[in-house]
Amino acid sequence: MLSGLVIVDKPQGWTSHDVVGRMRRLAGTRKVGHAGTLDPMATGVLVVGVNKATRLLTYIVGTTKAYDATIRLGATTVTDDAEGELVHTGSTAAVTDAAIRAGVAALTGAISQVPSSVSAIKVNGERAYARVRSGEDVKLAARPVTIHSFDVLGIRRGAHEGGAHAGTEYIDVDATVECSSGTYIRALARDLGAGLGVGGHLTALRRTRVGPYSIGQARTLEQLAADLRLLDIADAARALMPVRELTAEEAVELSFGRRIAASPDGLHTAANPAAAFAPDGTLAALLADAGSYAKPVLVFPRESAQ
Repeated sequence: MLSGLVIVDKPQGWTSHDVVGRMRRLAGTRKVGHAGTLDPMATGVLVVGVNKATRLLTYIVGTTKAYDATIRLGATTVTDDAEGELVHTGSTAAVTDAAIRAGVAALTGAISQVPSSVSAIKVNGERAYARVRSGEDVKLAARPVTIHSFDVLGIRRGAHEGGAHAGTEYIDVDATVECSSGTYIRALARDLGAGLGVGGHLTALRRTRVGPYSIGQARTLEQLAADLRLLDIADAARALMPVRELTAEEAVELSFGRRIAASPDGLHTAANPAAAFAPDGTLAALLADAGSYAKPVLVFPRESAQ
């Protein structure tokens, strides 16, 4: 049975669910999932699990992410990105480069962020974006996130052409962001503009990394249709987690779901387990330490590691 991770370079205009549907057809299986949604406007790294590798996805979802982004200052939209209706413009003529960099610095580190109202967060069992589309005024609670880095690469100035806002100046800020899971880059764009008093929204977004999996490993759907290559479960786990090398006896014990001696550091938990490998290099289990013992969180039969 075909199992492994696929690092997809998601095309613009596709939902993450669209990509999963395409991968189901390419892999010939229904057991396909992804490790973190990308908005249709965004491109880049979408980690997809096929068959047994779907069991790794829960450990990938919470990893750090990295993005290339373009933020337009001087305009606010309903969705906080370029796909939404323009609701406000404000001249950026008085906004200096120094003020932009100060605003970026204020949004770096541990911050409290209110997600976009059109996010996929559920409110009383229904997606927030569905409530907004039905006309409801949705207010989401702030949540703690960490912006590990927010670096400005370029600042470009221009003016709106045509329409009611013709001639109004705007600023495009090209940036890279590395952040914790749960961060909304659209919300960063919105909050940067709000802090500067001119409004802001996201006009381009490309995810360049999810945990240890980078854009350099990603392949387009066209490439995958021509040559479906999967990252082996063992290789995926080695990149993702701390590694524990087992003795032959320990591998046998784990194959029956039995506990073995704890790892030397004893730091592995069910949420952050160690990937345990048999002497032949196959992934045997994910291990959590509990006192003097380590117990399997997940056991991988030998055939699933092939």
